Amino acid sequence: MSRFQSTWTRFEFRKPRHPLLRVFLGLVGVGVLALLVVGGLFLGLAMLAAAALWRIGGALFRRSRPAAAEGGVIDGEYTVVRKHHPPLASR
Repeated sequence: MSRFQSTWTRFEFRKPRHPLLRVFLGLVGVGVLALLVVGGLFLGLAMLAAAALWRIGGALFRRSRPAAAEGGVIDGEYTVVRKHHPPLASR
């Protein structure tokens, strides 16, 4: 026995020798993978549906916005205020 080989193989994973057990464990692995994929798909669809309902609910129950927020025109008067320059310091 080599110096680097361990005799302690308690937690080492080895493929089962029996062919039916190999097939069964392979099917279990494929089933777990399919369950995770389908679960992720449904979770993603639920998140998209929640976001859509959030937007629809926000649009239905939103208070009326001012015309400017909707792209309309607001009529008004204005005056131009020039920038104030401080006086030059005297020498």
